[in-house]
Amino acid sequence: MDVNRSSDTQFQSTASIQPPAMPKDRRPEALGNFRVFPDETLSEILTYLSPQDVGRLSCVSSVMYIFCNEEPLWMTLSLKNVNRQLEYKGSWKKTTLHQLDCITENEESSRKPLHFDGFYSLFLYRRLYRCYTTLDGFSFDDGNVDRKKDLSLQEFCEDYDGQKPVLISGLADTWPARNTWTIEQLLQNYGDKTFRISQRSSWKIMMTFKDYMSYTQIQHDEDPLYVFDDKFGDVAPGLLEDYRVPHLFEEDFFDILDPDERPPFRWLIIGPERSGASWHVDPALTSAWNTLLCGHKRWALYPPGKVPLGVTVNVNEDDGDVNIDTPSSLQWWLDFYPLLSDEDKPIECTQLPGETIFVPSGWWHCVLNLETTVAVTQNFVNSKNFEFVCLDMAPGYRHKGICRAGILALDEGSSEDAFKNSSCTENSISRLDLTRKEKRIKIHEPAESKKQRNVEFAYDIKFLSMFLDEERDHYNSVWSSSNVIGQRNMRGWLHKLWVRRPELRGLIWKGACLALNAARWYGCLEQICAHHKFPLPTDEEKLPVGTGSNPVYLAAENVIKIFVEGGLEYSLYALGTELQFYNLLHQVNSPLKDHIPGVVASGILLLKDGSYKVIPWDGKGVPDLIHNCIMVPENHGEVDYPFGIWNKKQFEYQKVRLSLLESGNPEGCSTIWPYVVLERCRGKIFADLRDSLSWDDTVNLATFLGEQLHNLHILPYPSLNDSTILVTKQRTELPLGNGFVDDIAKNTSFLSELSILTKTLNKKKEDICSRLTKWGDPIPSTLIEKVGEYIPDDFEKFFNMFEDDTSIAKPYTWIHSDIMDDNIQMKPCYLTSCSGRNTSDSNPVNNGCANDFSNTNKSNSWHPCHIIDFSDLSLGHPICDLIPLYLDVFRGDSRLLKQFLESYKLPIVGRKSAENTWFGRASYLTMCFCILHDENVLGAIFSLWKELRSAKSWEEVEEKVWGDLNNYTGFL
Repeated sequence: MDVNRSSDTQFQSTASIQPPAMPKDRRPEALGNFRVFPDETLSEILTYLSPQDVGRLSCVSSVMYIFCNEEPLWMTLSLKNVNRQLEYKGSWKKTTLHQLDCITENEESSRKPLHFDGFYSLFLYRRLYRCYTTLDGFSFDDGNVDRKKDLSLQEFCEDYDGQKPVLISGLADTWPARNTWTIEQLLQNYGDKTFRISQRSSWKIMMTFKDYMSYTQIQHDEDPLYVFDDKFGDVAPGLLEDYRVPHLFEEDFFDILDPDERPPFRWLIIGPERSGASWHVDPALTSAWNTLLCGHKRWALYPPGKVPLGVTVNVNEDDGDVNIDTPSSLQWWLDFYPLLSDEDKPIECTQLPGETIFVPSGWWHCVLNLETTVAVTQNFVNSKNFEFVCLDMAPGYRHKGICRAGILALDEGSSEDAFKNSSCTENSISRLDLTRKEKRIKIHEPAESKKQRNVEFAYDIKFLSMFLDEERDHYNSVWSSSNVIGQRNMRGWLHKLWVRRPELRGLIWKGACLALNAARWYGCLEQICAHHKFPLPTDEEKLPVGTGSNPVYLAAENVIKIFVEGGLEYSLYALGTELQFYNLLHQVNSPLKDHIPGVVASGILLLKDGSYKVIPWDGKGVPDLIHNCIMVPENHGEVDYPFGIWNKKQFEYQKVRLSLLESGNPEGCSTIWPYVVLERCRGKIFADLRDSLSWDDTVNLATFLGEQLHNLHILPYPSLNDSTILVTKQRTELPLGNGFVDDIAKNTSFLSELSILTKTLNKKKEDICSRLTKWGDPIPSTLIEKVGEYIPDDFEKFFNMFEDDTSIAKPYTWIHSDIMDDNIQMKPCYLTSCSGRNTSDSNPVNNGCANDFSNTNKSNSWHPCHIIDFSDLSLGHPICDLIPLYLDVFRGDSRLLKQFLESYKLPIVGRKSAENTWFGRASYLTMCFCILHDENVLGAIFSLWKELRSAKSWEEVEEKVWGDLNNYTGFL
């Protein structure tokens, strides 16, 4: 085998020419203990090494040298190493070395080719063959995909939508893109624009279009990179003017979302010969259309539930995440397609320029570019696939596996018992033993050789929904990372559809029952209303409002919140702390009480043996039914609020310390829900008014928030003493002293209170790199690598400076934790009736989205009146309230931040802290809180300040985002 040692190394196999005498096999001796690994496994292992280690390993032996100089390996190493902007240097090894600044042209050109014999690898040979194969004559079309011209909307809905693929011509005939989307025109118009390249790394890979086209002309990759950009409209707005959504696909329920809330839905796709999309099902079970402007594409498709040969489906039990391992498009057609019998072959077609292909929800498809192609595609949600999309968003894993892998996702043996005569009941499905940690469905042999099961898969919503895990709390369960939108956005999306598309409420309700288990929560609501003799919500208010983690309903003059977030134990702490807080507001007569909805009732709802029971609870004492479900403190009778703030802080620390994904809700307690009934405020939430408010109204809002957070942060909180922290039957570890609750009685000073905060932050710091890496883009990888150097080794060093500080700055206050645009209530203000800047509103409230004033006189302006949703109430540093305000409510507007601070009038750091040049920076402390935040606050920062994605240091980010805080001293 001949290997060229230069960075663009390629080797030519001589295996096809048999010499008279076979040379000695180099492999066993050259690989040593590694000889037990197949070549494919060995090549995969090398991808986990650093480029430097691969270089060192290449010097070990001749065979290892061959493995370590293979271009596909260096392609993988390069894409793992690149940070956003990619510059291709003629080969992937050269590109990688250039990224590491460790190559010179003279050194490379002086190296001579090395010659080896005695080693042959079929795996390497096949990969090399795929890298250099051409696809002339690879086009195929046997007519099993319908081709239609001038297809009517009625015919499309009746014959194809939600049923089968179709190729449609004529939809793009009038598009300017038919003439302007050629490679030459695109180079001329957008050559210097930077586009996103197909994903092969946890980071976005970008290239200028000019550099990308240069790459396509010289590359010899098995699976070449291709442009796959969902933000092409931002980069080149003119491209959006060159096409329009065909009339057959105009219905899209995601259209109701704001652009920044909507998941990716349209892509510009440009790729050379051999590139393409490997086998997959479109995200969220959406449908798609794809219009080809130039070139030819070969398509293969399978109906839902039929996993293609060679594809592995991994379904994680914890979060329902579905990962697919699949060969590249070219490898599949060359190595797997020939193994298929005629009846097992996919539906196939070759797409021609100007044609649009429709791919229904749930269909597997694979695409191979036969030459350089340019296309545009969009995914959409309409009435035909809406329920499937909602089902895919539901928590759990069984239904996700069934939707994609069909009956293959069922355990052997269990399916036949569950599906007698291809039918089943909901109860039988729920008893299936499908509790493996990870389900791996892999097909290596043709389907005809597999034993057929006595089960008939049906891509029918009634059939698929039977696999939902109804025991999971749909508000409380872990959210799958593969879901196209987050839980908050999903709830907001369904509610917007419910309010704005009343003609679709029957369909929307079905979808909400799948995604939110809406019927379950509405049943709970009915019982609470019946017990307190409250009227039920109107039809418009049947769905929960807001985007929070607990179901919240509007019913006449009341707002009813059912606590489910974090499980039963955490829910008790959430409600207990909230009730303790409301009681304290009235005890000290805080002005904040006039801007928070009052409590009407509170209690606990129990479902037992099919019947409901409501037990009133004001947060004091421990209801008897709780004794059967959670560990109850022995001395709970000595404490006013046994589930109050300090015990909530203890519980939160335990969760951080143990790194629990869920609260560990004990078995049998998933049918107990605390609840609270609040007064309803008149008006609208700020999220619905943001774009329509005047600048004066927005400034007034910043002033209002400053005043109310001032009132919140000066509110006294219960002292930490030996009667506050509860002693359980088991010894409970706490972040104090030697780590146990016994130490509290010995040390009840200010430092003890502070210790809970510092120990929690220090614990979060331990896995910060992995957390940020998991969040990924748009957080720069270079900054993630430096985060450990930026964050202090021990937060106690900073917070200890508050002890004996004579200033009024406090490192520990009541904090709302979640003051965002959907937790601020606004009321209309008319010129004839509104003379004050901030007035208390005692009228009934609307803590949701409906506008109580739509049929009255038009408002001249909107003024803030209430802060709502104190479910996340806690004790912490005041900065924790400033972060969501600045990033979500003010959207990074420094003018609004300055206005807020002028009315806040409290220092952020104390005098003693400010004297420290490093820790004393308010901007530094705030940036640290952002990094350690439970939510992806950094994602919001790098989305608001896109220029910071190229930042070289955390100090640069800190100064840009929070630098203004260093000029603020408060009013001491």
